[in-house]
Parts: sequence; C-alpha cells; structure tokens
Amino acid sequence: MTKSVYVHRVKVMNKLFENIKYNLHKNSIKTEEALGRLLKEKSLTVSTAESCTGGLVASRITDISGSSEYFKEAYVTYANEIKHKNLGVLNETLEKYGAVSSECAFEMAQGLYRRTGCDVAICTTGIAGPTGGSKNKPVGLVYIAVKYHDKIVIREFKLNSSLDRRVMKYNFSELAIKTAIELLDE
Repeated sequence: MTKSVYVHRVKVMNKLFENIKYNLHKNSIKTEEALGRLLKEKSLTVSTAESCTGGLVASRITDISGSSEYFKEAYVTYANEIKHKNLGVLNETLEKYGAVSSECAFEMAQGLYRRTGCDVAICTTGIAGPTGGSKNKPVGLVYIAVKYHDKIVIREFKLNSSLDRRVMKYNFSELAIKTAIELLDE
C-alpha cells in the first residue's frame, strides 16, 4: 500500500468516525454510556451474545466505569454449534434459515435471556466481511435482537459492503446498543 493510499484511508476513516460521533452520540455522551445510565436508572441488568461483533458490544458496555452494576455476562457464539450449545438455538433453525437470520437472532436472545437471568439481552449475528457474503446474504447484513422482559425487537440492517471489517463491526455494535436504548426508552 502506498503512503498516499494509506493517508487517504486514514482521512476517510477519521471522517467516518467523526460522522458517527456527530450523528449518533447526542450531547457528547457515548452510546454505551447512555445505555448504562438507562440500565442504572431502571435497575436493570444486561447480557450479550455476539457472533459477527465478536464481543465488541460487551467490550463497549464494560468500557464504562461502574458497568459491573448492570453488566452480567457475555458470550461470543461465533460457531453454529456454540449457538446451539450455549443459547439453545435449534439445529433446525440453523439448517433452514442459517445463522445470519432473524429466526436465529430471535432464538439467541431467548436463550441468552433464559441462561443468564438478565433483564436485557442483546444479540448480534451477521456478515462483517470482506468474505462470507452471498447474493441473498451480502456482506454488511446484520440481525440484531434485543429482549427486554416480554418484549423482543429484531432489526435487520444492511450496511455498505465496502466498509472495512473493523468499521463494520463497530457500526454493528453501535446499532445493537442503539436498538437496546430505543427499546428501554419506550
């Protein structure tokens, strides 16, 4: 990689992160801090089960000092067998719909909620790329499931497939935390 290409990439990355910070972090409060405040105010606990984000949601939540008051536990369930073993995702669901599906995200959230006894379960499953995508399930596709007591929200997002893998994972984690905030703020 030439120096000019590298400098251009750094400028593009910096601009992207400036936009994320400006657009998604209201009043200069990090999204994970806003989630932490909501969890504390409502005396709730949270757990995560992540595939495509590889523990980044949990990492961001626990980056906040005092998060041990509300953060219970986390699982990185990258392999299908672990989704089944640790979260109870049915093999039939994985075979019929695949790991990257709303059905899998739903079962991940249900299983995490049962297993950990948390109040809020946040789950991610998707394709961060640059490989692994297909016509029906392209790179940048993510399903986010958030369960809060008897409510469950499942969202599908399709991000630009040309994003760098780390940027993709960060954006997926941001969407997951924002989805939890929106559900708790209803």
